[in-house]
Amino acid sequence: MSETVNAPETVSAPEPEVLVDKRDGLGLITLNRPRAINALNHPMALTILDTLRAWADDDEVRTVVLTGAGERGLCAGGDIVAIHNDAKHAVAQGDSPAVAADSPSGKFWRDEYILNALIGRYPKPYVAIMDGIVMGGGVGLSGHASHRVVTERSMVGMPETGIGFIPDVGGTYLLAHAPGEIGTHIALTTARMSVGDAIAAGFADYFVPAEHLPALLEALRDNEADVAIRKFAQPAPVSEFVAQRDWIDGCYSADTVEEIVHRLEIDGRPEAAKAARDVLSKSPVALKVTLRSLRGARTAPHLEEALNSEYRVSAASLNTHDLVEGIRAQVVDKDRNPQWSPATLADVTAADVDAYFGGLGDRELGLAAPKDEQ
Repeated sequence: MSETVNAPETVSAPEPEVLVDKRDGLGLITLNRPRAINALNHPMALTILDTLRAWADDDEVRTVVLTGAGERGLCAGGDIVAIHNDAKHAVAQGDSPAVAADSPSGKFWRDEYILNALIGRYPKPYVAIMDGIVMGGGVGLSGHASHRVVTERSMVGMPETGIGFIPDVGGTYLLAHAPGEIGTHIALTTARMSVGDAIAAGFADYFVPAEHLPALLEALRDNEADVAIRKFAQPAPVSEFVAQRDWIDGCYSADTVEEIVHRLEIDGRPEAAKAARDVLSKSPVALKVTLRSLRGARTAPHLEEALNSEYRVSAASLNTHDLVEGIRAQVVDKDRNPQWSPATLADVTAADVDAYFGGLGDRELGLAAPKDEQ
């Protein structure tokens, strides 16, 4: 009687969440969590940060390219569930913003924002392939790049107010410098940007059809970034936001969220009426903090100053009901029915808003612009 012996199963090691390749003058960084639409976590941010620092002085790297694995998008944002856990703990403990800054989420944001600033100042061409979904943290990895490429599949957005959070990763700086009040509209409604909108709003530079991306990556190995991209870039589609700037600028130029909503409601156009409903569905306190953040970022002398302010706001957000409730409703339970507190714009006090902007003492992010800009 023979005995069959089963060979032990070989367990393959999981693929890295960030793939790094350096060949032919091209440094290629690929976010590699396709099942999660390449959502960014702390180890991924640290890998990218270390890689970019190493490549800044590496003569073998002429151009850096950021792309995402899979067909769904470059990056859907950050690890929301982890933030939810930290926020629940901070609320339960009554942590101050300075204490919250030392939480896992606070430490992640610190390194993420440092990475965002590095991308904005990177000494070599940094080409971001913004194909598919690019939200929140994905904007931080791409929106500050020297060369930002979108495709017909791109959908770009800053969805933070819908979960009781405030735009970060330098998003307030990008939004505040969009033409007119387009950025305010995007931030308060969480409206998604099409390829034409993203270019018009200053979140992207070039439109390249998705079918040409493989050829573009090959061309970047043999050509300077500007030359390679020009071979495949096509005129950008028309932006709906630009076509609607008359009512967008007129309504969102108001000094308060209440007045913005009032102007939207009396404008008479269906697009404005929808925008009013969209705004009113978001966290009231997050809306007011976002508006103040955008107005501040508009006069910030550089990206680093906006990131410093965002870090204070993000740390303060961790100890708030609305961040916990917003993530619960949209991501955890998915009932899409958040119970905000304060419940209405009228209930949000000046003190409620001020609390988000307090100093963090020795926990400040403390980014500074290069000396030649100081």
